[in-house]
Amino acid sequence: MYSTLWFNNLIKPNFYPPAWLFTPVWIILYGIIFASLLFYTIKPARNKLRGYIYFIIQMVLNLAWSPVFFLLHNITLALVIIILMDLFVILTIKRFYTVSKFAGMMLIPYLLWILFATYLNTAFLILN
Repeated sequence: MYSTLWFNNLIKPNFYPPAWLFTPVWIILYGIIFASLLFYTIKPARNKLRGYIYFIIQMVLNLAWSPVFFLLHNITLALVIIILMDLFVILTIKRFYTVSKFAGMMLIPYLLWILFATYLNTAFLILN
């Protein structure tokens, strides 16, 4: 699906994980992300719209990152997208936490993973 030749020719940053790790990590993270949304949704509360908006924005950014990086080969734009995603995940966590502590806390592993991905994206930009 993605251009593996372009990616394989990039200089990889330190701490770049093995390729096989990404699929299981994302399967688990997407399960956690949507479970968090479910817990946020079922918890009765007023004024949850902002949490939904933050969630949708961070998911759109999440879905945009891979095509920008792997198909467009635009490492700089991908970095801008992932930094915005970091910010909107933090906003989502804060908002979810105000309604359901559990829903907010569930997103912490996702935040940690995308912060690591931000490091990798930054390193790709610097090295290439």
